[in-house]
Amino acid sequence: MIERCLTVEQDGWLALRAALWPDCERAEHLADMAAFCADPGRFAQFIAYDESSKAVGLLEAALRRDHVNGTSSSPVAFLEGIYVVPEARLQGVARSLVARAEQWAASVGCVEFASDARIENTASHAMHHRLGFAETERVVYFLKALTK
Repeated sequence: MIERCLTVEQDGWLALRAALWPDCERAEHLADMAAFCADPGRFAQFIAYDESSKAVGLLEAALRRDHVNGTSSSPVAFLEGIYVVPEARLQGVARSLVARAEQWAASVGCVEFASDARIENTASHAMHHRLGFAETERVVYFLKALTK
């Protein structure tokens, strides 16, 4: 079962976020979650529950109106994060979450669904390919500090 998160208290949301982004502080997670709930037209979060009602997967998506590499439309639905607990992987949970996010994206007028992954995260690349995403480009960002 897939449920949309509309409240910070959604069962399992905080725990799954903490597993996906373990370096993020609890207060930061809660602040992000509150901001997402406050703007349901721009953000959508979904939790997958197993047959015993245990939260086993999370997907967070957003509408992006800025340039998204590899896309040709705006706004674009963007997969901001996806996580499935290890014991539920390769059982269709991520596929179900993505399908639900695609429904949401289409309902708000999007014709493209984009995502990204770190260049070294080959497991994420493989998952994206299995879920029907096509790689569009590889980018390395650079920064140079300017002196005043």
